Amino acid sequence: MTRRDVNLGIGDDCALVTVPENCQLAVTTDTLVSGVHFFDDISPRALGHRVLAVNLSDLAAMGAEPTWVSVALTLPNIDVEWLEEFTEGMHEIAEYYNVQIIGGDTTQGPLTITICAKGTVPQGKALRRGGAKVGDWIYVTGPLGDAGLAIESRKQEFKIAPEHLRYVNQRFDYPAPRVAAGQVLRGLASSAIDVSDGLLADLGHILAMSQVGAQIHVEKVPTSVAMQDTLDKSQQLPFILNYGDDYELLFTVPDDNKSMLELKLRQYGVEATCIGQIKSGEGQIELSLNGEKLDFNDTGFEHFSKESV
Repeated sequence: MTRRDVNLGIGDDCALVTVPENCQLAVTTDTLVSGVHFFDDISPRALGHRVLAVNLSDLAAMGAEPTWVSVALTLPNIDVEWLEEFTEGMHEIAEYYNVQIIGGDTTQGPLTITICAKGTVPQGKALRRGGAKVGDWIYVTGPLGDAGLAIESRKQEFKIAPEHLRYVNQRFDYPAPRVAAGQVLRGLASSAIDVSDGLLADLGHILAMSQVGAQIHVEKVPTSVAMQDTLDKSQQLPFILNYGDDYELLFTVPDDNKSMLELKLRQYGVEATCIGQIKSGEGQIELSLNGEKLDFNDTGFEHFSKESV
């Protein structure tokens, strides 16, 4: 696939692109390491999809339109068949979101992939983490905890029905970034982030940047049928509150924009769920479950921690 705004793609020392007038360039970079961010036995096609999807999710959280990607790939050895499948997976999702791969690098070493994804957003319209205000409503675009369920089922042979296992593995291996939803949020949401490190951790980033607190009604956090059929509510808590890798959007919206935003998201097939409200405070998160205060002290994913996939 070739975008018209790519003046020079792969093959020279640099790529050349044209940024649309009155737009800002959004740039995000992620590195994924085998055994830390993905399982060693993941299919190369799924890996190609996943490494690009997690970067497109960052662009979605800023309300940006994805445009161009560069890829740095470190391989322990050259495996032509593996490379073909990996490239196929990456090109499939790139084509779906109208993204062009414009360059990169290859080196030898432990399997590591670094993606630098670029996108454009109208001048001054980018979503930020630091805009939430007291009284804003807190939303999430879809169910949480499925990726964590997939991880634990692989690590501990978690008992889960075959049809549910297929579903959660699909959610983990082939995440779907909320690109269209992110663009809908522009001008309506007051802050946004993607759920990569877990609900509490990522909400904490919004609260820290916005200098506010939050109240979350845990029973309102959406979960899949797979989650509901596999675990009771108390067992679900670590998955829906702490596990990341779901790549749903977590955002806040002023009361005046609430109805309009819900309507516009539904037009794109997104049924966002209101799970709480922004309160005064300095980063505190109050959790309640069916009206009762909930004490829950675990934290989300931490980079460089000993825990890995």
